[in-house]
Amino acid sequence: MFTLGIVGAGQFAGSFAHLWRRHPGVGDIFVTDLLPDRAAKLMADHDLAGTFASFEEMLDSDVDAVAIFTQRWTHGPLVEQALRAGKHVYSSVPMAISEQEIAAIITAVEETGLIYMMGETSHYHPATVYARGQVAAGAFGRLFYAEGDYVHDMDWGFYDAYRYSGGENWKATASYPPLLYPTHSLGGVLGAWQTHAVSVSAIGVVDQRGDGVFDREISQFGNDFSNATALFEAAGGGSFRTNEFRRVGYIGKESRFRFFGTEGVFEQLGSVSLWQDKKGSQDITAQLDPSPTLSPDDPSLAHLAPELRGAFASGTAPVHDRSRLPREFEHASNGHEGSHHFLADDFVTAVATGTRPPVDAWTAARYTLPGIIAHQSALRGGERLPIPDHGSGPS
Repeated sequence: MFTLGIVGAGQFAGSFAHLWRRHPGVGDIFVTDLLPDRAAKLMADHDLAGTFASFEEMLDSDVDAVAIFTQRWTHGPLVEQALRAGKHVYSSVPMAISEQEIAAIITAVEETGLIYMMGETSHYHPATVYARGQVAAGAFGRLFYAEGDYVHDMDWGFYDAYRYSGGENWKATASYPPLLYPTHSLGGVLGAWQTHAVSVSAIGVVDQRGDGVFDREISQFGNDFSNATALFEAAGGGSFRTNEFRRVGYIGKESRFRFFGTEGVFEQLGSVSLWQDKKGSQDITAQLDPSPTLSPDDPSLAHLAPELRGAFASGTAPVHDRSRLPREFEHASNGHEGSHHFLADDFVTAVATGTRPPVDAWTAARYTLPGIIAHQSALRGGERLPIPDHGSGPS
């Protein structure tokens, strides 16, 4: 049993705090936030052991591990600092926002031998789990093309989320470049297809809404792209395309995927999923349906913006194998198509056993770094650029 410190008490942290609070492998849980009132509220809401006044104070303590739920562009330096302080690290996505930050995390993991895990939800989306099984069974034949979309309109909860976390300067951070948040699309593709990206050409769409978001003059990131599309070359041959859309008239699945092989094809559309091969077509929608176990109005989801509650009310799908999960999770709220239970347990298992989690530092780099290079390509008019690779890590 190990002790855990949660860094950042925003809207997402509670969705995992309550799972780790139930997990038999986790002992006392503490929390810190730049806003002490938020830390105190998370502690009270989930019966946590206490708060720390700062991240540095938490690192100076004897907690064994930290879970980072801060704003997305802050993760890289915080993760490295925690590893260097001797803590195992769970990080929300993305891994980091620069090549240098990613390289520094991998070096820190190699030198310390500590556990690092990125909590990429699409790794456990039902579509990814299904496709991963079909790849393992050889049902696709040779995979040669795939698609992964993360389509989340700003009006669907993101304005409220950025106001909540960004304060008076929220418009400067709400312009976060879509391709620097690539893991929900890349993770679903690469989490099933055992490959990685070696080059990319990307196109960004300049925003036209005119509300001060995605305004290059206001943006902390100098960004005016609200939508972007990237085409990646896959190692070993083939390609895959991802979309990162923040202005889109769509309110279905945030992430959805398609895989094309020489012997079979899997397609996930807005409301139906199909497996097709040379014998015919099969509707597999029911296998991938993470039926909600909570109402979006459940009090446990009250900390979330109304537009986001549905995503956090999901159960697990028939394609998920729950046999590995602790029984304490059986009636616990889940989220993001059933992924939260598996991610929370992955981290506990990795720390307890000293083994690498499925989305370790090297996998996280392959889910994140291609988006960073894709954004550079979009800024250069779609120029095809090579993507560095840190490998798959030690065997």
